[in-house]
Amino acid sequence: MPTTRGDGVRALIIDDARAMRSILKRIVQPLGFEIHEAANGREALDHLEAADEVPDLALVDWNMPEMNGLDFIKAVRGDQRYRGMSLMMVTTESENHQVVRALAAGAHEYVIKPFPPTAIVEKLVLLGLIPAEGEAAAA
Repeated sequence: MPTTRGDGVRALIIDDARAMRSILKRIVQPLGFEIHEAANGREALDHLEAADEVPDLALVDWNMPEMNGLDFIKAVRGDQRYRGMSLMMVTTESENHQVVRALAAGAHEYVIKPFPPTAIVEKLVLLGLIPAEGEAAAA
């Protein structure tokens, strides 16, 4: 397991299922992320508006009431204030055209549920949010 990146790295977990938010929190919190949660895209946008600092990462479900994950990604990508935030879609939507839509809208990575915890960790390494094991050992 990679070492933590350090204090001050923030993640916003957006999923209408409390259990899934808890699973994702258990994966990323030990990696050094400060966690915030939202139950849908609208709540997540409200959180971003009220936050002092933009999260480094948002883990976004697709299917949620009020505002789905795709609409959240489009809204975030349309606002320059959030251009530095990495977006990872974490969803049951597995059709190729859905993956293409999410990536075209501005998601950086896509993980299909169910997934092993290592899938999230590997994507975080790809995004440069945590070091790879070899990089951490060399540091």
